[in-house]
Amino acid sequence: MLMKIKQDRASRTYELQNQLAACTRALESSEELLETANQTLQATDSNDFPQAAKQIKDGVTMAPAFRLSLKAKVSDNMSHLMVDFAQERRMLQALKFLPVPSTPVIDLAESLVADNCVTLVWRMPDEDSKIDHYVLEYRRTNFEGPPRLKEDQPWMVIEGIRQTEYTLTGLKFDMKYMNFRVKACNKAVAGEFSESVTLETPAFMFRLDASTSHQNLRVDDLSVEWDAMGGKVQDIKAREKDGKGRTASPVNSPARGVPSPKRMPSGRGGRDRFTAESYTVLGDTLIDGGEHYWEVRYEPDSKAFGVGVAYRSLGRFEQLGKTAASWCLHVNNWLQVSFTAKHANKAKVLEPPVPDCLGVHCDFHQGLLSFYNARTKQLLHTFKAKFTQPVLPAFTVWCGSFQVTTGLQVPSSVRCLQKRGSATSSSNTSLT
Repeated sequence: MLMKIKQDRASRTYELQNQLAACTRALESSEELLETANQTLQATDSNDFPQAAKQIKDGVTMAPAFRLSLKAKVSDNMSHLMVDFAQERRMLQALKFLPVPSTPVIDLAESLVADNCVTLVWRMPDEDSKIDHYVLEYRRTNFEGPPRLKEDQPWMVIEGIRQTEYTLTGLKFDMKYMNFRVKACNKAVAGEFSESVTLETPAFMFRLDASTSHQNLRVDDLSVEWDAMGGKVQDIKAREKDGKGRTASPVNSPARGVPSPKRMPSGRGGRDRFTAESYTVLGDTLIDGGEHYWEVRYEPDSKAFGVGVAYRSLGRFEQLGKTAASWCLHVNNWLQVSFTAKHANKAKVLEPPVPDCLGVHCDFHQGLLSFYNARTKQLLHTFKAKFTQPVLPAFTVWCGSFQVTTGLQVPSSVRCLQKRGSATSSSNTSLT
């Protein structure tokens, strides 16, 4: 079609150019005839008029201007090049385009935060059978209320959700709140995000207070490793600082190759570091009310390990469970394997097997300190005490290591056990 249009244009242009050339020649001939007529009018001899009249007559008769038509030889009619798009128009009109999906509405009343999981429920304002899937985005925040435009944490995206609800599992609540938003998508286009909502994610967060740890413990955030050279390295550094003793060369220095513990500032004021055979470290957050839960996984090859709670006044020489200021579960793999619950220098032998991951549940107001197999949530032991002051998470390890997990909510199974009175029946009154 395009080639035909170009050929038609070239043909019409050629015809118009020829017609223009003929008109130009006729104009020149008419100018010559007009010049002749003007000369005749200026003649004085009357005998010249007959001959001039004959010449003018013949010139007018033969002049091309009187034989030309000033009407263009071509027209602007393009009907022969018109195309009928009626069928295509009908086909286009018959197409059904998918509309943009409506914006979902998050149902806060049906949404749930429990067991470090978040179940988010939403609904569509109108029934839409063309929706293919939903996209959910979430991020952590420490700010309550409507989500802020700028946050340090990025939006995390979950695509391909087919239902109007979704459960996020295995979360670590290391911030106080989470923002959520969702949008609907069909096979053609995505709709707008819903209005963002904020859900509270309460959980117990703490760090290990390196300023309380024994010098033989290397503390790194929530990890602890026993280091036989730790105390010696600290003594050497202290002597070098005081200018006492012989300064070791950088190559032969015992401190070379032994990374310095990452010391975290304490927000509660200083206290003496544990020493002697009290290989202990405390958490940095006091428990003075409510229910709290955390887990700890220790290296099974550790010669000794303990986990529990203690008053901040626990003496620097005192070991966990050997005074009235601390309660703990203790695992001993040195010489003779033992698994015991300790408090006030009294111990109760617990039945094996010994799990390598322990859950600790502290209900401060009820005076309950329970220990669980963190994987199966089997109750191992419960202390029933009357806490007279706030307590701190406490840990001890000798020739081994452990890793603490915080940001956990109290599991529903643990709450159920406590409600049924299992915790009370498992208590050892001689250890309270």
